[in-house]
Amino acid sequence: MNYKSICFFIVLSLGLVIPSGVEANTCFNDSPQADGSKKLENPFTVQYLKSTLNKTTPRLVLTPAIEKTLKMKIKTDPVVKNYYESMKLSAREIQKQPVLTYNVIGRRLLSTSREMLSRMSVLSIVYRIDKEPAVLKKIDDELKAVCNFQDWHPSHYLDVAEMSLAVAIAVDWVGSYLPKKTLELAKNALIEKGIKPSYIKGNYGWVNGGNNWNQVCNGGMIAASIAIAEKDPELAAKTISRSLDGIPGALKQYAPSGVYPEGATYWDYGTSFSVTTSSMLMSAFGSDFGLADYPSFMESANFRILCTAPSGYFFNYADCGDKAGSNGDIILAWFAMKTGNPLYLEKDKFLKPNEHYHGLSRLAGLGLIWLSQFEEKETSTLPLAWFGDGPNPIVIFRGGAADPKNYYFAGKGGQGNLSHGNLDAGTFVFELNGVRWVIDPGSQDYNSLEQAGFDLWNQCQDCQRWTLLTKGNHGHGTLTVDDARFIVKAKASIIDFKDGQIPEATIDMSPVFKGHLKSATRKFIKDTDHSITIEDQIITEDSTKNITWAIMTTAEVIPTSNGAILKQDGKELNLSIFSPENLNVSTIVLDPTPMKLDKKITNLKRVEIRIPAYLFEDGKGLIKVRLSSPE
Repeated sequence: MNYKSICFFIVLSLGLVIPSGVEANTCFNDSPQADGSKKLENPFTVQYLKSTLNKTTPRLVLTPAIEKTLKMKIKTDPVVKNYYESMKLSAREIQKQPVLTYNVIGRRLLSTSREMLSRMSVLSIVYRIDKEPAVLKKIDDELKAVCNFQDWHPSHYLDVAEMSLAVAIAVDWVGSYLPKKTLELAKNALIEKGIKPSYIKGNYGWVNGGNNWNQVCNGGMIAASIAIAEKDPELAAKTISRSLDGIPGALKQYAPSGVYPEGATYWDYGTSFSVTTSSMLMSAFGSDFGLADYPSFMESANFRILCTAPSGYFFNYADCGDKAGSNGDIILAWFAMKTGNPLYLEKDKFLKPNEHYHGLSRLAGLGLIWLSQFEEKETSTLPLAWFGDGPNPIVIFRGGAADPKNYYFAGKGGQGNLSHGNLDAGTFVFELNGVRWVIDPGSQDYNSLEQAGFDLWNQCQDCQRWTLLTKGNHGHGTLTVDDARFIVKAKASIIDFKDGQIPEATIDMSPVFKGHLKSATRKFIKDTDHSITIEDQIITEDSTKNITWAIMTTAEVIPTSNGAILKQDGKELNLSIFSPENLNVSTIVLDPTPMKLDKKITNLKRVEIRIPAYLFEDGKGLIKVRLSSPE
């Protein structure tokens, strides 16, 4: 008897009921896999789908019971009421817009798909609450337009996924009010333009992938499958089963600490579809099959908050945007709903006057539902010194909510050939007194680079990607040796972390310098409440000629005898070189940028300390630099 049979036998022996359609191997879905991941529960067969699917609609995130609570909260809860008022304003603006057209920009239909999702998310929930005929007509018009497109652009499957979620929401939330012809058109489109192309070779690489595509595309296909489950249960069951098997490929990236390798804004994107998927499965089947309980997934909300500095700017590593939005974050609101922890509810942002809401999330309708389900339980606080391990490990030191200096430091290890990765191991950002003194250049527009013929997405050692200021090590606050590019596939790990009054973290940088240094470690030390010290211990190779220490800044730089004074917004920061002695800084002006295609950042500069290798006796040396505000 094999292990699966034993498990099945034990279940039967204990008299436990096995739901129809559940196979014997379901018992083992929580077992760790060879790569450290674990499976989600996956009982999906046609029989299971038919017997378990919620018999009433709506069933995508919204249910009749949840809707009853939502309507009550709109009347009684200031946060829910205010957010709904902003959605009604948005609905009026949407009704003024022409229907969407098939508009491919570069290699993407994505902007059209996202606009459709935004429109359906808002209009559908507003119609369910207020039943305005003009809102329903707009939904009908938009559905007929997009469902008559030639396709949903399967060559870039994010486009299909977001469109599928948009149409599925409309079908599920307002389908019973739509003309039968429109409803049939929409369901056929979900099958023919949404799901079926995902079975064509070349279109489904995301199914088991390790980045945001997995989360977005599997989420879109699950939404479409639930919406057409009664029309084509075989296709729906097969597609949901495929996705439940594939989703762990992305979820395992959060381990072991909740750090999202692609950065804070891609956390928003990927995680938004994962929490949507969890909610859809719960509302449709009464279970999310272990998605929300996946190791480190819930902890990732802490990562997202910790990556936001007091200024509102992100620690914007990888292809991360620069700043958090001014609207309340509905993805964090899902975490608030799941945990009852108000730490994740950006209440002040949700309560701002609704006429100041601009650019609501395209998942705003879902966010309203999550807000309405929040019930406060215990609150918690986040650490002032935090280390998150994983493929792209980071460390963060903060001053806390009551810190008058608004201290914020974030640094990282990692490697270049991750999804949306940069050659930025050892880089950091630093804020003090309301000024971001050390910056990361962040992301830049993909389409303009692609249209120029730039090879943005290949990540080989000699690939063009790394020549960009935003991508190569020359555009980040780290060490560069002999002007060479980092080893793209090498990972710099955070090998030591200490919290307490003087927190510190050490990164082993040796792998990225292979062939140029024998070893290198970078230590970040928060030695006071107004400073950060960076210590680089290196051992050179016989061939090593020069080491360049650098930061990126938009401040004015005034050289001094042992470093520089940085000035910005009426504030000052001292850059002091402790070791080696008798060195000066050089300032490289990067506005205008070195290459025409580089991202333009006003007043951008690279502050360098250039160190000849011969200064290090026996090839061993310490570079020690301190950044501090005047006491």
